[in-house]
Amino acid sequence: MTEVLTTLPEMLDPAHTAVVVVDMQNDFCAEGGYLHNNLKPDMSGNKPLAGRITQLVESARESGAMVVWVMANYEPRYLSGQARAIIQKRQINAICCEGGTWGWELFEMEARDDEWMIEKHTYSGFQGTELDRVLRFRGIKTLVMTGVATNVCVESTLRDGYFNGYYIVMPEDCVASAAQELHEGTIVNVRRHFGEVVATGAEISTLWPKKDDSGMRQTG
Repeated sequence: MTEVLTTLPEMLDPAHTAVVVVDMQNDFCAEGGYLHNNLKPDMSGNKPLAGRITQLVESARESGAMVVWVMANYEPRYLSGQARAIIQKRQINAICCEGGTWGWELFEMEARDDEWMIEKHTYSGFQGTELDRVLRFRGIKTLVMTGVATNVCVESTLRDGYFNGYYIVMPEDCVASAAQELHEGTIVNVRRHFGEVVATGAEISTLWPKKDDSGMRQTG
């Protein structure tokens, strides 16, 4: 029978935890990107968001937790008919997060060469990708969900993670959406049905011991 983890320290053991960063890309987060140009949301909160996620990512690296970057590529050749129909109804001609462009690149963040980057072509980072295989190969049990948008790609990915048997932990200050009421709805949904919600990424960082220069975890 599978061991049940009931406390945050148990769930967030760095040995079996991955920080999943969803869609923190220029086209979603930067002024002049796809989202800003076509839907005109307020982008002012994205740089502070990237800073908070970066701090959490650095803590994960220092403790030995895994970091996974989930990157959207919504070139028309990858999209379903309905996805293309929605774009056409909005009368949008631009391509979101086209591979190899500035819009596809990370916003105010940098991945390391040894960290996985998973490219997705729909809202969930699990659908049609190697994410589940990569996580299981590393013995991951818990996903710390971060990124944008809370109510779309973050929620889609965490739901699939939950359905695949992973523990879900969401730091509320490390996810965001242009639609605040839908962001808050996802927070409620996760808390009730899909996992644990903590107020800040900093709370998670305090549970993670750093490694010393020899690679051993420091406990004090």
